[in-house]
Amino acid sequence: MPTPISTNLQENIDNFNRTFSDCADIKQRSMKLGQDSSVGCFIAYVEVALGNILLEDSVIGKLLNTLWEMPEDKILSFLRENALGISDTTEFATMEEAAQGMLTGDALFFFEGYDRAIKIKDKGYPNMGVTQTETEKVVRGSNEGFAESIKINTALIRKRLRTPKVKVRESFAGTRSHTNVDLVYMEDLIQPELLMEIENRLKRFEIDGVLDSGIIEQLTEENWRSPFPQFQTTQRPDRAAMAILEGRVVLLTDNSPVALILPVNYHSFIQTSDDYYSRSQIASMSRLLRYAASFFAMALPGLYLALINFHTRILPTDLLLSFAAARSGVPFPSVVEVLFMELAFELLREAGVRLPGTMGNTIGIVGGLIVGQAAVEANLVSPIVVIVVALTALCSFAVPNEEFAAAFRILKFFLILMCASLGFFGFLLASFAVLIHLAGLYSFGIPYLAPYIGPNPKEDEKDALLRLSLRKITKRPVFAKKDARKKLKWKE
Repeated sequence: MPTPISTNLQENIDNFNRTFSDCADIKQRSMKLGQDSSVGCFIAYVEVALGNILLEDSVIGKLLNTLWEMPEDKILSFLRENALGISDTTEFATMEEAAQGMLTGDALFFFEGYDRAIKIKDKGYPNMGVTQTETEKVVRGSNEGFAESIKINTALIRKRLRTPKVKVRESFAGTRSHTNVDLVYMEDLIQPELLMEIENRLKRFEIDGVLDSGIIEQLTEENWRSPFPQFQTTQRPDRAAMAILEGRVVLLTDNSPVALILPVNYHSFIQTSDDYYSRSQIASMSRLLRYAASFFAMALPGLYLALINFHTRILPTDLLLSFAAARSGVPFPSVVEVLFMELAFELLREAGVRLPGTMGNTIGIVGGLIVGQAAVEANLVSPIVVIVVALTALCSFAVPNEEFAAAFRILKFFLILMCASLGFFGFLLASFAVLIHLAGLYSFGIPYLAPYIGPNPKEDEKDALLRLSLRKITKRPVFAKKDARKKLKWKE
């Protein structure tokens, strides 16, 4: 049963101490307020999360200074009438609600004779603040990245979308962590059934703790066996704002600088923020390169094996002789060469991620050169295999989204085995299997291959494989409501 807040201050202190027994980081202060120091007050807060409560320029300091100078008979009436108008202040009727409110990093007040606990906003938990995003570099556009505070992240989105139609629905996830989760969307653009489906999926599970948005992503995916992500991740506020303008939902999780965008399709992972900040010719060329890169990141090693083992006749004679000369002295079959180099590059990639700072970048570049050169000189692999594997790695790096690129890195080994076994026929079988899987994949009701398939694919052809001039892109993508698709109008 919930424990109600009592008008007896000592009873509240005893209940609070029982709730937070053996919690050395929970600090408490008792004091007397009023002109004659007759009204008892109890303040509780998380150490480090709260600033100096007596500072005159803080909201808490101003409140205490006011109460110190106030007659005893006016303090309680002042709290009832004015406390909630001071700042971001909340009242709680039970000890459990009050304890949860304090654990957000704010101060909790109990007053003698007052049957409510008051939470007053302060600086909150320490965080890194607004930083520059490291994973989504752009040539043109904002360099701001999301912080680890959900309040800062919602403010960064509102900074770009200054309209009351941007709504923020708050909920909590994790029975023990009680992590804040916000759904940010545009009220007149989002499809109501989409918002309802997202909220239902968030309510379907209970878990001890949610420490990052990746946990929510995995627990709410519809097709969780697929290697392709059904959520788009971003650390860029401008990318999140752009998605909201398309009628999509941005899911923010406290303590995580990574936002989730949903629903998604294949095309949304190929887009970047600066596609719309650059001229259409440049954006279209870059987009075509990314589409090609997403294909070759999966298919290039398999195609090489199919050609070198089964279909050598389609190669020019000079090129075939060059391949044969390069492989002379190599004791392993070509499939073993490819697998060895692919695993070596994956190991270097993982080592580069885990090592700190510039050392990780150095390992990724220098390590690849050294391992490749040493393997060629030792006649373990042929030079052409090193080139194929290096080009495959470059293609995976060209895919803008890391989670999306990881799917092709996994499927790459599937195509290698199929092509090594069945040649080009195996390549066709594997490619059709991937294509059929993508055609049957949905993200919150949106086909994964939209806008190329779906009810009205022609409506989005001006911003698909090619990005035409912004003057011609007058409609929003398939995510928005049908009666809100128009986004650009020319004034007469």
